[in-house]
Amino acid sequence: MKVAISLVACLLSVSSVLANEALIQKAKNSGLVAIPAEKTALMEMIDDKNDPITKQKVELGKKLYFDPRISKSGIISCNTCHNLALGGADGIPAAIGHMWTKNPHNLNSPTVYNSVFFKAQFWDGRSPHLADQAQGPVQAGPEMAAAPELVEKRITSIPEYVDEFKGAYGTDVKINFEKITATIATFEKTLVTPSRFDDFLNGNKNALTKDEKEGLSTFIDKGCVSCHTGIALGGTMQPFEIASKYKFTNVGDFKGDKNGMVKTPTLRNITETAPYFHNGQIWSLSDAVKEMGSVQLGIDINDKDAAKIVTFLKSLKGEKPQIIYPQLPESTLKTPKPEFN
Repeated sequence: MKVAISLVACLLSVSSVLANEALIQKAKNSGLVAIPAEKTALMEMIDDKNDPITKQKVELGKKLYFDPRISKSGIISCNTCHNLALGGADGIPAAIGHMWTKNPHNLNSPTVYNSVFFKAQFWDGRSPHLADQAQGPVQAGPEMAAAPELVEKRITSIPEYVDEFKGAYGTDVKINFEKITATIATFEKTLVTPSRFDDFLNGNKNALTKDEKEGLSTFIDKGCVSCHTGIALGGTMQPFEIASKYKFTNVGDFKGDKNGMVKTPTLRNITETAPYFHNGQIWSLSDAVKEMGSVQLGIDINDKDAAKIVTFLKSLKGEKPQIIYPQLPESTLKTPKPEFN
């Protein structure tokens, strides 16, 4: 009797192992990619040989990311709309910027976490990488409204910042707008959040629960991976409203790029980044899943299947890098004053 029980247990164990391996392969075959478990492999993926990531650049970039003085008013920082304590977003439908201006297109602030993996930046994909993207919000009138010359004068008027740039780039460094924003981008590259989903794809078959594995399988079977794929589970330009009209399509005037393509948002940490869609009109993750089924896939995702997918999506909440709020260097009498017009 004991032999029979042991044999059954062994068979069940083998069956479970085979099922897990099959699901991992299914996920990989559908285009899903894990964040590498090894730091060396991750660095090879995110680093730039022409501007390598160093501790000094990251620390300087972090200060600049949190420094509101790179905005015209002196009260808006990168962290205002991409709050690292709020999933890298701001938790409101449309971004609010200079002089309490709402984004004129009613665009929602996307998360900055894992943005290094995106193939395109901004909802219309107009920037190819983070260093270019970082220049946009700083200058945009409805956002930080700071001219490049103003940002340069603010930063170079602060001796501690000048010394830190020299320490990070060498004594002959030219501290211009491009260098300042590229340094912010270097910090942003490090905002990677590996999750239990990555552990599962990397071979830890117990990293996901039975329900999460079922949700992953449903996510793939329903076709969600046609847009939410790759290491970011998003971040690529895709056609929008393929099968039907998005129910809130008239909130704001955003219609995508010139070809009607829209950057697919990442699903990593998605439980932290409501409201959803480019104009931030849906607050329920389950409702967002069902709306995507209708708009993009032309299918009706029922409540049961939506719940399964949401269960999987929760496993994408990753481990955040520890961020200690920096003490920023003092302004001087030469530092340009805040402007509120």
